[in-house]
Amino acid sequence: MAARPLVHTPHDIFNQQLTRNVHPADWVNPAPAPRYNLVVIGAGTAGLITAAGAAGLGAKVALVERDLMGGDCLNFGCVPSKALIRAARVAASVRDAADFGVEVPAGACVNFGKVMERMRRLRAELSAIDSASRYTTLGVDVFLGSARFAGPDTVEVDGKTLRFRKAVVATGARAARLPIAGLEDAGYLTNETIFSLTELPRRLAVIGAGPIGCEMSQTFARFGSKVHLLEAAPQILIREDRDAAERVERAMRRDGVNLVPNSRIERVERRGTEKVIVTKVDGVSAEIACDEILIGVGRVPAVQGLGLEAAGVGYDETTGIKVNDYLQSTNPGIFACGDVASTYKFTHMSDATARIVIRNALFFGRAKTSALTVPWCTYTDPEIGHVGLYESDARARGIKVRTFTQELSAVDRAVVDGETDGFVKVHVREGTDTIVGATVVAAHAGEMLSELTTAMVGGVGLGKIAEIIHPYPTQAEAIKKVGDAYNRTRLTPTVKRIFETWLRWTR
Repeated sequence: MAARPLVHTPHDIFNQQLTRNVHPADWVNPAPAPRYNLVVIGAGTAGLITAAGAAGLGAKVALVERDLMGGDCLNFGCVPSKALIRAARVAASVRDAADFGVEVPAGACVNFGKVMERMRRLRAELSAIDSASRYTTLGVDVFLGSARFAGPDTVEVDGKTLRFRKAVVATGARAARLPIAGLEDAGYLTNETIFSLTELPRRLAVIGAGPIGCEMSQTFARFGSKVHLLEAAPQILIREDRDAAERVERAMRRDGVNLVPNSRIERVERRGTEKVIVTKVDGVSAEIACDEILIGVGRVPAVQGLGLEAAGVGYDETTGIKVNDYLQSTNPGIFACGDVASTYKFTHMSDATARIVIRNALFFGRAKTSALTVPWCTYTDPEIGHVGLYESDARARGIKVRTFTQELSAVDRAVVDGETDGFVKVHVREGTDTIVGATVVAAHAGEMLSELTTAMVGGVGLGKIAEIIHPYPTQAEAIKKVGDAYNRTRLTPTVKRIFETWLRWTR
């Protein structure tokens, strides 16, 4: 897999500042130490946290990055995408201002160039946290260049040999490619290139209705693009419950996104200045003309070119480096964390697995990835946040659950905010209030979800949540209402008769 460009485009002052931080052109690699406690390959979230945490504990650490420090999150993922999503939410708020009695005569006028400039400025400001110079001040030996294992305990980079006691592969993942005839010739965007745009595409076709595809489809539609979202499955966000995905579908249609489910793409053609996607929708041939195509079908682990065979590290090009529950590879001295070794390709999962690696690699720890409770959020509007099991997961595992749902249309703060198209759904193990899974659909579901995740990790039952005072009015009160709904089920006819008898006797 080819390396990414070492500079961002356009070459304005913000991208120049970013490049100076995450891959300075004048960087001089240090002389290697005789031996490192830990050599970390990859300076994305997982690698950065591993390196900083280990160095902070007194380990001698080398950190190697061939492309851009900060990885996907800073350069091509969380930071730039959420900057655009925020701008798109503002545009939608202005568009819908009349619903709140606020007159905006000219309506929303999106200056796409300014939107992208703001994103580049914020990304550049945040890049100092992930910079090569900062990690040097933390006591880490930073090497910029391509790392390749030369043996079970050595890594070569820039003509230098790094010997290690333990090593960590944290090379992340790259945008997946699609074998569609004509796609390469026509040209397309991925999450690694879309943030370099300087002009808004008049017509944008997005292939893949996963989190990336849905977030960017809605965002660009709100900016003013005519967006077509093509998905092979019958619904968007196929990992999520149908009722949750339907809420997002409705919102996206309101924003002007043309959803094309059950789409089987046959080829892409370039016709003059436009690109044409030839597809079949429910078996019927169709053509979709556009100016740009965005591939949003997910990401694949970055395992190529590392010399893993020389180190005795097993891997699969689709699933990544093979690790056990302790994140140890087939070479006991080499661990892997983050997207290169995880099914859950989230920044917060990279953070969590990096912390496990520090304990297990340096201190003979036995922390397990299977013990993690992993939440996630898709940042559409409304957002979908989820943690734990879906109801279908529970059935597949033979776990009987009872489900409690609170619609936001009955939550005062959601009503006055005009954000009623959502819900909180919690699954508890039947006969108990033990939470096994939850889904939140709300404008800020990601913020609300942590209360339920904390409850699951801390063993706090749904009934106990009902006893916690929640500020009024907040949308998170929906979680308390779900707890109230559970507690009402405890008032059985027998218990109610006992209460009535007692109260009648004490009148």
